[in-house]
Amino acid sequence: MIPTTIPHGRTARRLEWSFLPPHLRAEVERRCGSPVVAADSRQAGFTPGFASVLHCADGSRHFVKAASVKAQRAFAEAYREEARKLAALPDTVPAPRLLWTHDADDWVVLGIEHVESRAPQRPWTAADLEATLDALEVVAESLTPPPAALRLPPMSEEFADWPGLWDRLRDSPPDLPHLAERLEDAAALAARFPEVCGGSTLVHTDVRDDNVLVDDTGRVQLCDWNWPVLGADWVDTVMALIGPRGDGVDVDGVLGRRRLVKDVPPAHIDVALALLAGYFLLQCQQPVPPTSPHLREAQRWQGEVVWHWLCERRGWL
Repeated sequence: MIPTTIPHGRTARRLEWSFLPPHLRAEVERRCGSPVVAADSRQAGFTPGFASVLHCADGSRHFVKAASVKAQRAFAEAYREEARKLAALPDTVPAPRLLWTHDADDWVVLGIEHVESRAPQRPWTAADLEATLDALEVVAESLTPPPAALRLPPMSEEFADWPGLWDRLRDSPPDLPHLAERLEDAAALAARFPEVCGGSTLVHTDVRDDNVLVDDTGRVQLCDWNWPVLGADWVDTVMALIGPRGDGVDVDGVLGRRRLVKDVPPAHIDVALALLAGYFLLQCQQPVPPTSPHLREAQRWQGEVVWHWLCERRGWL
């Protein structure tokens, strides 16, 4: 286990319902079909956009996300892309459904199916992890190949710059065990990612505890479909194991028995880990965004987890 002080579930600094413009609140209530009497802001994640469960006078609940095109352009564009991708997902994919969108008056708003659920427990439990990996297997089955309407870039194209991040780390290497003497080995591994991570499956690329919903039956749905790419069907499973590994779970034991990863050559998994380590260890050195005070801390923790995991797997001890 790698200790962390990250306040899981309370990492976001979001817009609140009362601060949305009156005309926008009226439009949301019209879409919901009833006045909003309470708003439960979702505090997980690392973006400042509005994201709340709205409780309406008729007893219904709705999950709504919103961002201003002028004040939060990058996040508004991300919500716009998320809406496009949610609309194209088959019904077999374990994800909340997109119900409506509003893209006008300087705002992008998404009305998404409300799922009665909770986040995975931290530290991760075996039950929550197995349910998450079950969901990823359904995603792989349903989205190999994904619908053409999704228009996804290949992972080799979208992550093309990531191996070069190790070049930048040479100038400011983090103070981590064995990193100085193994930096070139890690960079060489990361450079191989196009040959081992390619594929025809939709890869979510952002499966973390704050994007996992565990319902009352223990089943998992995945949210925040902002950054999917085309790649190997096992990549999401490896990414999903970063948090559990940091929490002390025997994730290599998981790799040895789960369907999507058990037959993947160990060196291929190491390539993916080297690629991810370079990304997290460089990103955590960037300035802290005022709208996301815990982002760099979370990236630093993930980078340390992945680096220790890679060192253990490669015998760099």
